[in-house]
Amino acid sequence: MVHMRSRRSCLAVPGSNPRFLDKAQGLPADEVFLDLEDSVAPDAKEAARKNVIAALRDGDWTGKVVAVRVNDATTRWTYRDVIEVVEAVGPRLDCVMLPKVRRPADVTWLDTLLTQIELAMGYDVGRIGIEAQIEDARGLACVDEIAASSPRLETLVFGPADLMASINMRTLVVGEQPPGYTEGDAYHHILMRILIAARAHDLQAIDGPYLQIRDLDGFRRMAAKTAALGYDGKWVLHPAQIEAANEVFSPSQEDYDRAELILDAYEYYTTVEKRGAVMLGDEMIDEASRKMALVVAAKGRAAGLTRTTTFTPPAE
Repeated sequence: MVHMRSRRSCLAVPGSNPRFLDKAQGLPADEVFLDLEDSVAPDAKEAARKNVIAALRDGDWTGKVVAVRVNDATTRWTYRDVIEVVEAVGPRLDCVMLPKVRRPADVTWLDTLLTQIELAMGYDVGRIGIEAQIEDARGLACVDEIAASSPRLETLVFGPADLMASINMRTLVVGEQPPGYTEGDAYHHILMRILIAARAHDLQAIDGPYLQIRDLDGFRRMAAKTAALGYDGKWVLHPAQIEAANEVFSPSQEDYDRAELILDAYEYYTTVEKRGAVMLGDEMIDEASRKMALVVAAKGRAAGLTRTTTFTPPAE
């Protein structure tokens, strides 16, 4: 079963900006990840690490999935990012996000280091999850092996800008189709590769950012595409994008109610009347219908929806 933490909106917050770290605590994002990587200049890395520790130690992050994005495993900062942050505030941390994952060994290295820290500090071993960003051609080529690399893995995250650069895609705009590409969707193969790998290993799949932060219509349009495929959420870079992400990646009230009705009806007919395929209104439902309804119902529950209808068994 996919980890069903709600991650409709995943807010990126630069660790080098204490004001943003304070503000993020009161925003309605499902997940907040405090960033030590691309949004932080090299000379500010160590100060950002201290800011992140202070924000997690002293702040109120109630109701949010809280992650820290460390630097990628090829850099000189990464091991100190993990050790200092997790030793200081491990109990307040849900996940560590590892960027630019190119091979399974990147994830197993982080898993091993987290286990060592948990043992040394007396934390619950295995509680802290891992989010793996797929950001280049090598990572995409190994995405199935990466998805299977650790029981700590909770999500695979599409990193569009770096991946576009790694395949020499001819564009300077992140999130839109490359100029001159008029047939289909240039990102469809990438998105589906990540999604199938995630689902094959019971992980969530998260779409990357839309950089035109003032273009909410464009954000909604691109988010709706990945939500339709089955993605669980999308990165947001600005508070204005949060509401749109939460809406797009939540089922409608009508769809949620319908899913719950299907589950109730199917349970009744299979356990009481011992039938496996029946009619619910004008629709035939069976085991495949139940599986589809489980997905929608789980997302609705994670989003905090409350059903407004109930199933009533037919009169004898």
